[in-house]
Amino acid sequence: MKQKDLDYFKKYLNDLLNELLNQVDDTVSGMTAVKENFPDPTDRASLESDRNFMLRIRDRESKLIKKIKLALDRIENGSFGICESCGGEISIKRLKARPVTTLCIECKTKEEALEKALGL
Repeated sequence: MKQKDLDYFKKYLNDLLNELLNQVDDTVSGMTAVKENFPDPTDRASLESDRNFMLRIRDRESKLIKKIKLALDRIENGSFGICESCGGEISIKRLKARPVTTLCIECKTKEEALEKALGL
């Protein structure tokens, strides 16, 4: 992979990581702020539902943060863009669609077909 491409992905991943980390800070401060007391059970249930939804989103983002950090590590050690399964090169097009991927499209397709066959 060309250095220009590596620089692009490094900047993109760092920007995405910083954005996600800022959102985490906002969520924590929003969760610890004093909330109004809702006498209506429906209002309270709505608030709890919204909080649970936000926590699920943040959990997914937490997993993405870990994947971004691993992708940045792969950029630093020179293995970014190389399929972990077959050792082939992952296309730039695939990396632009999913920059944290570790598998080329062929290996990912095989993995998904196997998961489907096994019912996972």
